[in-house]
Amino acid sequence: MSRIRRSVLYMPGDSLKKITKATQLDVDSIVMDLEDGVALNNKQAGRETIVEAFNTLDFGRRERLVRINPFDSPFAQDDLDKTIGVKPDGYVIPKVESADDLQQVDTFLEQAEQANGWEVGSIKLLAIIETARGVFHLPQIVTASERLSALMFGSEDLAGDMGAIRTPEGMEILYARSAVVLAAAAYKLDAIDTVYPDFRDHEGLKRESLFAKQLGYCGKMAIHPGQVPIMNDVFVPTPEEIDYAQRLIAANDQHQSEGTGAFAFEGKMVDMPMIRSAQKVIQQATQAGILQA
Repeated sequence: MSRIRRSVLYMPGDSLKKITKATQLDVDSIVMDLEDGVALNNKQAGRETIVEAFNTLDFGRRERLVRINPFDSPFAQDDLDKTIGVKPDGYVIPKVESADDLQQVDTFLEQAEQANGWEVGSIKLLAIIETARGVFHLPQIVTASERLSALMFGSEDLAGDMGAIRTPEGMEILYARSAVVLAAAAYKLDAIDTVYPDFRDHEGLKRESLFAKQLGYCGKMAIHPGQVPIMNDVFVPTPEEIDYAQRLIAANDQHQSEGTGAFAFEGKMVDMPMIRSAQKVIQQATQAGILQA
């Protein structure tokens, strides 16, 4: 996880104005969307707008992503062909249901990287898991490509595919939500949680983001600029978590230098999972700029 992805904001690929606005936000990743965000009769204009955005806008530290259309549509290959020349940081692949869905993009990207003299594997893949088949085939999907960088959970499409009734509590999607973050953790991938559709409900977004963080997600997909600050605040360690992690690591270092094995810290026996968890907190705080590297 070399890049922080607390907030992943979708912008319509055919709106240079909205993409420009996104580059002025403190957002970690910008997804220029060619799927749901662009009408069927405007796909080519969307591709051209994305190329213009790459060539004219300063994205700064923000990750530059392009979401293509699903491969069972007539648009996906053109999406890749028309945008690969600007070398996005990564492609978001919707409705991933099998290893083959990623492998065919991987093959295309490797050929493009070799042809242009780019480092092979430098363009990443982010897979949206948003169908029942996608959840069912997670073990194959996570091993499909070395360039796979993140799993993204799409609850709305999944609920429709399942015939589930969406509720504020989200119990109907909890199994799939947990399966995605578990698969991501097993293969050291980022896990990015689903969108929160009611962009005016900031309290609801905060509650859902905190729950996603508790499950193990590192960030969340956003559909409105107003959601970004909330996500950025939630998906970083708290000052209390950072302080505890620093003190635990310091205590462990001292005991290691003294040749001591197991030891107690603030009433708890310390083991390696606790140390790794503390180290992860420090890594996240450093990535977010809270701590100096």
